[in-house]
Amino acid sequence: MKMVNRSCPVCGSKDQSKVFAEADFDLNQLDSFAFASRKLPEYMHYRLISCPTCDVLYASPIPELSELATAYHEAAFDSSEEAHYASRTYASFLPEIMQHIPNLDGAIDIGTGDGAFLEELLRTGFTSVIGVEPSQAPILAAKEEIQPLIKHGLFRVEDFQAGTFSLITCFQTLEHLYDPKQMCQDAYTLVKKGGAVFFICHNHRALSAEILRMRSPIFDIEHLQLFSEKSARYLLKTNGFTTITTKVIFNRYPLHYWVKLFPLPLKLKRFCLSFLKKTKIGYLPVSIPAGNLAVIGYKK
Repeated sequence: MKMVNRSCPVCGSKDQSKVFAEADFDLNQLDSFAFASRKLPEYMHYRLISCPTCDVLYASPIPELSELATAYHEAAFDSSEEAHYASRTYASFLPEIMQHIPNLDGAIDIGTGDGAFLEELLRTGFTSVIGVEPSQAPILAAKEEIQPLIKHGLFRVEDFQAGTFSLITCFQTLEHLYDPKQMCQDAYTLVKKGGAVFFICHNHRALSAEILRMRSPIFDIEHLQLFSEKSARYLLKTNGFTTITTKVIFNRYPLHYWVKLFPLPLKLKRFCLSFLKKTKIGYLPVSIPAGNLAVIGYKK
């Protein structure tokens, strides 16, 4: 896999003097779920730099875009249950956002997976709803009525008309993007005046990340950058968005999913997961502030 160096993908700083962690990965140990959502963590990562300007953690060097695109296209998918739990959590923010945007016509979900959040948008009353997803497997797992709403491939601004969306969402996908700054600029182009962007990202300053350190599942081979409240605000503000708000997310998932993420020895973890999925307690929904951050901004 050919690797390329890069500057900070949020502010462009070339200062790489603050190395947060050296690279720790073995491509031979990756399977078809390595670039899938809500997978069993491998606890691998590229070399991570702490940007002194905007506070983002970013990987450098990273694989070329064409190689990443291929990896996501071929990724497996088995997390439909968790995707719907997450979408219901994220949908709880919609009533507040809907009070400020011009109308409910036009919404795009970037990195939509199996379209679980598209279902929430439609249920809430949004029209002209579109999802973009680079992986084939989650699209095939989507409900029959949702599949036609999902565009297969990487997000490209030229595929859509400028100023036509009241809401643009991107959940736990900013970390995966080759160029998050460009995506934010493109979102500003596509959103209507008065419209909103709504992002969910991992917070490398969260208590869970501070406690678990490099055993936190946010340090992953998929993640090209990790945000904090400061860097997330910086991303939106420097690309034109105003009235920016952030809020800690209390994720709600079945108990077996939390065990899947927890840094236990692999054999013990597989045993626990096998047991929990055979019992009712394994499907008990549990809400935890697991280090995710909601970021909302408006185009005024």
